[in-house]
Amino acid sequence: MFNFFMHFSARGAITALGALLGFLLTYWLLKSHSDFLPRDHGREYAVNGKQSIGKPRGAGIVFVLAAAAMILIFGMVSVEMILYMALLAAIMLTGYLDDAAKVSWGELRKGILDLVIAVATTVVFLYYNGSDVTECFTGGTAHLPMVLFAILSILLIWVAINVTNCSDGVDGLSGTLTIITLLTYYVADQILQKTEFNDAIIIFIACLLAYLWFNAGPSLMLMGDAGSRAMGFFIALTALKSGSPFLYLLASIVLIVDGGAGIAKVFLMRHTKIRILQQTTTPIHDHVRKNFGWSNTQTVTRFAIIQMVVSVVTLGIMMH
Repeated sequence: MFNFFMHFSARGAITALGALLGFLLTYWLLKSHSDFLPRDHGREYAVNGKQSIGKPRGAGIVFVLAAAAMILIFGMVSVEMILYMALLAAIMLTGYLDDAAKVSWGELRKGILDLVIAVATTVVFLYYNGSDVTECFTGGTAHLPMVLFAILSILLIWVAINVTNCSDGVDGLSGTLTIITLLTYYVADQILQKTEFNDAIIIFIACLLAYLWFNAGPSLMLMGDAGSRAMGFFIALTALKSGSPFLYLLASIVLIVDGGAGIAKVFLMRHTKIRILQQTTTPIHDHVRKNFGWSNTQTVTRFAIIQMVVSVVTLGIMMH
């Protein structure tokens, strides 16, 4: 028991050091070396979109690469983790190149890249982990057929990337919700004793917090697709490594509803001619600001409260 405690303490200290250095590195780079970032052109249809014009965007390249580096240096490094960090950097790069482009890449190109990365991530995960899942409320384990697991995993990654990306429209919103989601999984992992990925979660959160220092409203810079797409990918990866991927539906419910409403609305109208949410501005964060008169601060705070309530109730049920 004493040896276990000493090992746990050493592991925790190393993770804490990685988180601290990740925060400081991200803060320093964004504070002193943000001139290379592209500038935002504003979003034509977003509420208050013109307020972002001229701000540095694509800051996700900084906190994502800092997090990946610290995870590989101070986390539980393995070939599997190296592959995950490479895929994280790849999805970040697809967003950053779009942030820096004069003409947007468009939905089709990014959708195809998302699919390729989702398939690659699923192959890596299945090779190292298999297709067992943990039922989050009972702790029981079920074996899914590999093909079914692969389909669900690809869908999870694609959805997480895109709903998180679509939720990035209010200073601090998507970053705050991502942190709550990751902390939900961190606690759930402790309950289910699936702590293999917890070092990575803590370090990623620390680097994201350094970015949020500059993104708190009124923001000085924006993460762009480089950050939001990478955050969605990391959430999906966390869900897979927890062994409880279905917990994503509760741990990210606000991100899913906020960003997913617009995706569902456009998809159904474009491909099935079914019209839904015609009286609702999407993403939902635009609806509440435009129609309810919520300020940016109220939107971030209230969305965060909703997610925290859902997460606390979910974790409470898991503990009993």
